[in-house]
Amino acid sequence: MEHHSLLEIAETYGSPVYVYDAHKIESQYKRLTNAFGEVSQLKIHYAAKALTNISVLKFVSKLGAALDTVSVQEVQLGLKAGFATENIIYTPNGVSLSELEKVAALGVQINIDNLDVLEQFGSKYPETPVCIRINPHVMAGGNSNISVGHIDSKFGISIHQMPLLLRIVENTQMNINGIHMHTGSDILDIEVFLHASEILFEAAKQFKNLTFIDFGSGFKVSYKAHDFETNIEELGEKLSHRFNLFCENYGRPLTLAFEPGKFLVSQSGYFLTKVNGIKQTTSTVFAQVDSGFNHFIRPMLYGAQHHIENISNPEGKPRFYSVVGYICETDTFANNCRINEIKEGDVLAFHNAGAYCFMMASNYNSRYKPAEVLWYNGGSHLIRKRETFEDLLLNQVELEF
Repeated sequence: MEHHSLLEIAETYGSPVYVYDAHKIESQYKRLTNAFGEVSQLKIHYAAKALTNISVLKFVSKLGAALDTVSVQEVQLGLKAGFATENIIYTPNGVSLSELEKVAALGVQINIDNLDVLEQFGSKYPETPVCIRINPHVMAGGNSNISVGHIDSKFGISIHQMPLLLRIVENTQMNINGIHMHTGSDILDIEVFLHASEILFEAAKQFKNLTFIDFGSGFKVSYKAHDFETNIEELGEKLSHRFNLFCENYGRPLTLAFEPGKFLVSQSGYFLTKVNGIKQTTSTVFAQVDSGFNHFIRPMLYGAQHHIENISNPEGKPRFYSVVGYICETDTFANNCRINEIKEGDVLAFHNAGAYCFMMASNYNSRYKPAEVLWYNGGSHLIRKRETFEDLLLNQVELEF
């Protein structure tokens, strides 16, 4: 998106505000489907948790994507957005059996990652198709907060528990139609991911009625200049060949499924903030913006680095700033970051703000959650209103004393 368009959005809708470029989402989706063009049956489940605005859900559905959900509420949002039940997979963790039953009653694909729950569900609903989430004990992602395939992860059924898993399936006579893994976000090495895939293929051989194999996602995108990103084209070539060979040996074609979230929406997003003031101390120049970790927590939570650009003064002389928020906590977005000269009132754009940014926003310090805007067909469209004071009180029950 051009600077002038972003500045117009900040002027029209106020700041802070999230902006998503629909055309970037579409190009990422096409890049992924093209990379796996050699697979006859491909299903891309968009991971709703990355960005669950209903207008974004409707847009990715229009592209042809299916949906990956982790809660009954996300399932309900997907249905409201128009996804068919057969195009929604539910992959929760640590939920109650009653929530699983509620989702199963909606008719979507169930994915279970707990042996105890698997046995309970299979005993009660042996005919309901179930996918099994395997933990391959392969750490293909980045730090431990976002890598979920390692041996101490709470996610998935350990590959070493396969004998017990098979016994449960045999005893309950349940219908296993899919097998799944997710190694975590920010895949750094394709060969490590392919190694995990081989473990999944070996597990898949144990089930005779599969219709799909789900390889999760976690594809890394670039956050800064010269940053590493997952080579989707190389992965597509290598995994497609191996998948087609497996299907040939299995005896029938299966669907290859993925669950990209960050890969589809991260680079589409911009978070626009206005500079409240410049504060110079003995050693640091602070650029103070009209937001904080209540709106944009990833730098503080994960140590994530988001490129920050002064779109009000793109040709200004670069200086070093620490960009901080207005929350009464340490909410530093960037330390000693080289940015074109900043003045009070300038608009700063945080890049790669499409995934896991608005979704983690809160009302801490009783601040309002920001608006969201979708850039589509050359124009801006408001897809979430900025909160008001009435929204803060909406679900509170005021007692009289």
